[in-house]
Amino acid sequence: MEMKMWMLYVAAVFVLTVIPGPAVLMCITNGIHFGARRTFASALGSITAVCVIMAVSGFGLGAVLASSEKIFNLIKWLGAAYLIYIGIKTFFSNQSSITVDCSSTGTQKSLSALYLQGLFVGASNPKALLFFSAFFPQFLNPALPQMPQFLILGATFICFECFWLMFYANFASRAAPWLQTQGRAKMFNRVSGATFMGAGALLASIKRS
Repeated sequence: MEMKMWMLYVAAVFVLTVIPGPAVLMCITNGIHFGARRTFASALGSITAVCVIMAVSGFGLGAVLASSEKIFNLIKWLGAAYLIYIGIKTFFSNQSSITVDCSSTGTQKSLSALYLQGLFVGASNPKALLFFSAFFPQFLNPALPQMPQFLILGATFICFECFWLMFYANFASRAAPWLQTQGRAKMFNRVSGATFMGAGALLASIKRS
């Protein structure tokens, strides 16, 4: 892979990963409630989903998804339902103040639960599979071995994705003291819950084309 082509890919991935999406919103919410260290479990879950999606795309199953409206809609509606579920649960939370849990043995939410949440959120968007199937090939040189190029592109995307997820989580964790004032947690939960529901509704509205 030529350096010029890779730099172009880096610029594109930078823009794609810096824009907040459901995974970023999840890390912001968890960063405020549980601290950045514990939120890494959620980020890791989301990254795991990205790796699986990239592997599936590498095997050409993205083309199957692109050609099957039933499979696409099934994944789309499951993802939308999960995001809306998180939104409703957050929106109607009775929590009136926030206590950041930075310990490794905190009881508010286990690391496995945070990881699974990240995994489900990361896998909730069928557009990601189409993205990797359609976007990656544009940067692959057909005259060179495909697997090394695919690994370079995948590793680059994962590094950027992980960086921005934890960047937002750290930023949110530092903002937590302001939210620890009585009553502000409820306001934050209303806003983030509504945003999650909006993300779910937006996901439900996307078309396969």
